[in-house]
Amino acid sequence: MEDRNKGRGGCRKGAGRPKGDSKLYSFRCPSDIARRLDGRTNRTEFINESLRRALAGSESSAWHNGTVTRAESVKPLHLPYFDLQVRAGFPVPLDNDERSQDIELLTMLCPHPEASYLIRVKGDSMIDAGVQDGDIVIVDKSRRNPSPREIAVCELNGEYTIKRFQEENGQGWLIPANPDYPRLRVTDNDEFRIWGTVTYIIHKARD
Repeated sequence: MEDRNKGRGGCRKGAGRPKGDSKLYSFRCPSDIARRLDGRTNRTEFINESLRRALAGSESSAWHNGTVTRAESVKPLHLPYFDLQVRAGFPVPLDNDERSQDIELLTMLCPHPEASYLIRVKGDSMIDAGVQDGDIVIVDKSRRNPSPREIAVCELNGEYTIKRFQEENGQGWLIPANPDYPRLRVTDNDEFRIWGTVTYIIHKARD
């Protein structure tokens, strides 16, 4: 008698859910939220996006006087770019669009958009470093070892601050760029980490 199950069963190549870096979570939610979720056709995408916004909001909640925005949530913007040296002497004609090329501004400012955040700064403790009240700084979280000359976003005992960080005789210090503010010593009892490094500063031209 012919074996009808021959060649059947077992693991087939290419079968099953493809491997990836995702992780499965299971959770309960109130009935009113469950009804609203059931009415959506893209529940997974909606839940993922809601979690991204909630997590970004939790990180920004420690900034009592500032706001935090993920670089990936900024809409692409293409602007004409002139690869010229604009001198402060004789004028250079910039009215010929044929001499320009389109660039995507966010890509130029954020080489690592998946790890970059835009933070609006409140305060003037770094004014001598070019960071003024109301400026927007672009912070790269993949860069957590800034040099003493670079500006770092640091978390100290649950609060976030923008300072330069340097070590002196094995002791860490947060250094402001304003003589009206004191240096902050980081002790062994402090909870401290470098959150990221400022890569660009955006501010409006002032009178």
